[in-house]
This record gives sequence, structure tokens and C-alpha cells, in this order.
Amino acid sequence: MGRAEERRARQRGGARRGAPAPATGHRAEGGRADRRKSKDGKGDRGFIRRMFTWKKLLGAFFGVVLVCMGAFVVLYMVIDIPNGNNQAKLQSNTFEYSDGTVMARTGEVNREIVQLADLPQEVQRSFVAAENKSFYTDKGVDLKGTARGLFNTLSGKGKQGGSTITQQYVKNYYLTQDQTVTRKLKELVISLKVERQSSKEEILAGYINTSYYGRGAWGIQAAAQAYYGVDAAKLKPEQGAYLAALLQAPSQYDYSSATETGRKLVTARWNYVLDNMVEMHWLDAGERKDMTFPKPRKPKAASGLTGQEGYLYEAAKAEAIKDLDIPKEKFDAGGYTITLNINRKKQKQLEQSVKDQLTDKLNPKRSETDADVQAGAVSVDPKTGKVLAMYGGRGYTEHYTNNATRSDYQPASTFKPIILAAALADSADTQSGQQIKASTSYDGTSKRPVEEDGKKVGFAPPNEDDQDYGPVTVQTAMNKSINSVFAQMGVDVGMDKVMETAKQLGMDSGDLKPYAAQTLGTMGASPLEMAGVYATLDNHGRKVTPKLLKSVTYGGQDQPLPDAIGGQVLDRGVADSVTSVLTGVVDDGTAKTSVRDNPARAGQQVAGKTGTSDCNRSAWFTGYTPDLVTSVGLFGEAAGKRTLSCDDKKTPVGKGGQVSLSGAAGGGRVNGGAFPAQIWAQYTFNATGSTSKFDLDTDMGAGVKPTTSAPVTPSDTPSQTPSQTPTTKAPSQTPTTPSQEPTTQTPTQTPTTEEPPPTDSPTIELPENPANDRQQQE
Repeated sequence: MGRAEERRARQRGGARRGAPAPATGHRAEGGRADRRKSKDGKGDRGFIRRMFTWKKLLGAFFGVVLVCMGAFVVLYMVIDIPNGNNQAKLQSNTFEYSDGTVMARTGEVNREIVQLADLPQEVQRSFVAAENKSFYTDKGVDLKGTARGLFNTLSGKGKQGGSTITQQYVKNYYLTQDQTVTRKLKELVISLKVERQSSKEEILAGYINTSYYGRGAWGIQAAAQAYYGVDAAKLKPEQGAYLAALLQAPSQYDYSSATETGRKLVTARWNYVLDNMVEMHWLDAGERKDMTFPKPRKPKAASGLTGQEGYLYEAAKAEAIKDLDIPKEKFDAGGYTITLNINRKKQKQLEQSVKDQLTDKLNPKRSETDADVQAGAVSVDPKTGKVLAMYGGRGYTEHYTNNATRSDYQPASTFKPIILAAALADSADTQSGQQIKASTSYDGTSKRPVEEDGKKVGFAPPNEDDQDYGPVTVQTAMNKSINSVFAQMGVDVGMDKVMETAKQLGMDSGDLKPYAAQTLGTMGASPLEMAGVYATLDNHGRKVTPKLLKSVTYGGQDQPLPDAIGGQVLDRGVADSVTSVLTGVVDDGTAKTSVRDNPARAGQQVAGKTGTSDCNRSAWFTGYTPDLVTSVGLFGEAAGKRTLSCDDKKTPVGKGGQVSLSGAAGGGRVNGGAFPAQIWAQYTFNATGSTSKFDLDTDMGAGVKPTTSAPVTPSDTPSQTPSQTPTTKAPSQTPTTPSQEPTTQTPTQTPTTEEPPPTDSPTIELPENPANDRQQQE
């Protein structure tokens, strides 16, 4: 046996004899198995320990930090402060009555930017106490809150985590409400830059003005109105604290509609805000203790543009754009607060007067004519030019055209005082050389050809009902609204001078070409225009331009408005003389039944003029007391297809065309002394209790009785061929002793003015006036 075999035999024998040998063998195999596992990379803790030492981990951490810092530096350099987003810039336009009550808000967003300085300091600080107590000392970002927000966004937990007031302002004004990592990183960078470029006051103001408070209110001004019905400048500290608390959950925290839980939560947050203010020494502890929770008022429906408010809105908007020369696009972008001169009480009185005296008497469903009746009215303070009330029609959504400002209907005989004013201003003479005054005599024969320098001018207007009057004074001609007299007077003065006077008094929308037919008021005019004309007369000849706007602010700054009161356009004596003459229309003329004898009249002095246009398409009464001027117009506007009733050819008229008012409310012709004067009287005598007297510098007016014969002239001599037999007595051929009684019928009550007859007046005996129950030409 060789050595090797002997050795192997010994080994085998030893293995049989020694028990530990197999164990040794197992260890060897196990060791090889462990080595194999190690080669596979499993379970080698030593390897992991060698790979992830604390030094390597620390190095990796700093590496990540450096990368992040580098990335942030890049972002900081790349991201600029953007322009504010359009939605954040949008504001509403707010329209208010003269007392500050909101009439309407218009625009896509209910927001009105206010200056921080306009807010009480406690209100400003309540937002800081609610959202970011370190606002005045921090750098504009909350890194912990931002990191928490990023984590919540990545993990899908939604809107959680805190932000500073600066960050919230940046989100509202520069960015969007999207919850994305990109938006949050931008928010962080822009917030840091905004902090460097803007003051804390600017940032706080931006935050307060761009935040959403619920009830459709964006910004604190809209919120103050929505929840407490006041401007933000008038908020109390406890109210400001509620609005600040509200921002956390506007819908849930609206106390008037919140659940019991919601009410408890918002009350707790309100207390939290006030307690923070005490802690930061912004609120006295004793004052805080006395505060009670300021329950907001219930939500009100948004002010709409229905009824009369729609007309007021459109008229005020048009006036603002015109007077301030504002581009329409800028106005529509919002931010304007427009306060109107409209007096809410007088506005309601005017609306009620139209209802009582007109619309309640119409039945549009049964009568085509009733359906065609449109009314418009404007009331003005003659001393200030303020439009105190305006009636535009049945309702803005039913009839979009504002009847108070439309100028497509004839003012008819309400134009006659302008002819007289032009005559007096120019010291004009009749064709015979007699100076035109209230006592001057004219031929009132219907269809008498108008003459100039002894020649007929081809114009011979009829009086109403083709009635002849014979010789009459200018005063009587105004009282009875005699067309033939004023047609001749216009030519006597010169129609170019008449039209110039009309423009000076404020008529500018109609055709003011100087031809004789214009003496009948055939141009277009609006109740607003005519109110201005008569207000200038009432204001002793100083120009009055009616103004709807009391004030306009934009960005907290008052915008300059043109003055409603202008310079002297008529001598005071001229204006006052016309006023005096116009008292006769009320005391003994076409308006005496509706106005003079109105039971609501309590001694108010009144001057005014009626008007009824050709074919009865329009009917007017424009009148005034010393304190109030109101023009009322009725217009025949076809509500459907019609035929022109005064036209024998039955000319078809389409919807919206001009038609006759005759037959409205089951009656006959609609004169200015009927519905318009009745509306005027109810409104005026309710709206003003003043019994002040006209302060007139004149010797003309109602009650002036001519006392001497006038020379015979073409304009003074009655027509030799009247269209019908005069109903009046022929004048005496010889002068007689003047009668002690006025030539007009004595009023049933004392006239509003009693002017003594001029001592130098000519003395002629006038024929009796036609019966007062006849319909007079207007």
C-alpha cells in the first residue's frame, strides 16, 4: 500500500471513530454556502455598511442641498414678477343713489379696489392677526408651510399647509389657484421678489382686495356691502375680524346660512382673531371684552338692472363716459363708483305719480292705443342742476329705450316760451314796429298767413280745432297756446335768433334749422333737455345743464365733473319775464284744470307750458316752482304694426314707429293739459311742500291787461277771411274805458303771481276770450 493510500485509509478510519468529523464537514459546506450568498449580494450587511457610511450620507445630503440651492438660484434668476392676471384686475362698477345706497353693481367680478388708508387700522390688523402674525417682520415666505404644502400636493392630500399673507397675495394676484408643484415654486420665488419691491402696506392692501369672501364678493369693499351693508371704511373692528375669519372657509363660515357646526367654527375663529390682536397690543383688552359677535345680515339678491334702475344706470354710464372722456373699454373694466343725484324719495314719488295718473288707467291687452303709450319724465333742482328723479318707461327689460332721454319726438308748444325769450332778449318788434311784450297784441286768427316785410312767407298754421281768436295779447296767446301768434312772432324775431336762443338754453339734439314751421316745436327734444331749458328760466337766465352724476371715483380718487351751472345766457329780466308769463298758462290757460285747481296744491307758485304735437304723437307738460322743475312727456310708439290714424291714406306704421295717442285710456285726444299735467301735479305737489314765491325782476306776466289801442299792422290785424266764424265778439271800433277785470277768466283761486299792469302799456279793449271749455291749441 502506498503512502497516499495509507493516509487516506487513516483518514477514513478517523472519520468513523471521531464524531465531530461530520460537523466539521457541515461547517465547511455552510461556509461555502455563505460565500455563495455573499457572491449573490444577499444578506451582506457589511457591504451595506461599507456603502452607506455616515460620511457618505452627509455628503449626499449636502450634495442634494447644493443642487436644490443651485436650482433655486436658477429659478430666481429665470422667474420674474409677472403682470397681474386679468381676473384679479377686474372690478365692478358701483352705482349709488345720492344717499349712498347701492343701486346696482355691474361687471363680471363684484370687486371694488379700496386704498388701505381708507380702512380703519383695527380692520387692517385683523387680517394680519388671522392669517400671519409675523407679517410685519417676516420676509414674505414660510418655508415650513411651503414644504408642507409641497408634500401634501405630492402625496395627494390636497390644500393643506400654511402660507404668508404675501404668498396668498401672490397666488391671488399674479398666479392661479391651481395646486401644483410648479405653481408653489413660482409662488415662493415671486413672493421673495415682491417683498423686495413692495411695501408691507401695498402687499396687505393687495391681499385684502383680491381675496374671495363668499356671496360673490371679491375684495373687502364688496364684502362689507354684502355682509353688513356699509362701505369698508365704516367697518367696526368686530366686523373686520369676522371678514378676516371668513377667508379661511367663506361658504362654510357664512353665519347666516352656516350649519350649527359652521357657526361654532367661525365664532371660534373670530375669537381667535381678536385674542391675537389683544396679544399683539393692537386691541385693548377691555374693548375686546365688550365685543359681541357681529352677525351679518341675510344675503340680498344682487341689484339688477330692471325697472327704473336700468334706465338710471344707462343714463349715468353715458354721462360719465361723455363728461370724463373715458374709453368705453376702460369703463367696462370696472373700478368706478358712480354716485347719482337721484333722490330715492322723489324717485318713488315720480314713479307712483305715473302709475296713479297714467299706467293704472291703461289696458294694453285690450287696447292697441294703450299698448302704444310711452311716458318719460325728468325732475331737476334749478339751483344746482341735479337730476333728482327720472322715469324712463315701463321697465328697462320691457322697453330698453329711455323715454326720459330720447329726443325723437316733437316738444310741440313747449317750445313757445323760447320764441318769447328770443323776442324779449333781442327787443324784437312786430311787423308794425311795436316792441314785443306780454301786452303786445297779435292776430290770433287760425291759418292766418305769416308775413315778413309785407310779404307772405308761405306758412299759415291752424290753431287747435281751427279756432279763431281775433286780436289777443301775447299773454293770452301763451295761455291758450295759439299757433298763429307764435308763428308770426318767430318770423318777427328772426328764426335764426330763435334757434340760437334755443341752443343757448340747452336744446342741441334736434334739427334746429331756422325755418318758420319750427315755431310749432317740430324739432326733436327729450324731457331731459326741456327740463334744462325751463330750469334755466327758473334760474333767472343762468344756464342749467341737468346732471345725473353727483360724484365719480376711480381707484379711490375723485374724478372732476363739469359744473351743472353755467354762465348767464339770458338777462335776468328776460328769463323772469318769461316765467311770469308762464304763470298764466297755469292760472288761466291750458293747464289750469290739472294744475291750478289740483286739490293737492298748497299755495305753490307754478309756471309751465303744455304741448301737443301734430297727429297727437306726443303730449307734454313742462313746469316749475321756484324749487323744482319737471318735464313730463307722453309718446305714441307702436307696440306692433299700426296705421297712422290721422292720415286719410292710413299709412302703415311698423313696430316702434310714431303713432297717435288719441283714444288712450278710452278717451279722445291726449293733450298736454291732461295726463302729462296730471302726472306733473301729483308728483310736484307731493315732492315739494315749499310755498316760496318766484323772485321775479320783471313788469310782465299773468294778469297784465293791455289798456291802449295798438296800431294796425299786418301782424296785428285779423285775417279778412277766417277759416271759420270767430266765436268771440267783434272788437269795439272806438276805444273805451278799460275794464277793471282781467281779460282772461278769473281763476277759482288766487293766481300765483299778481303783476301790476305797466303804466306805459297801450290801452285797447280786447274781445272776450273763447269759452274755456273748448280744447285749446297746444
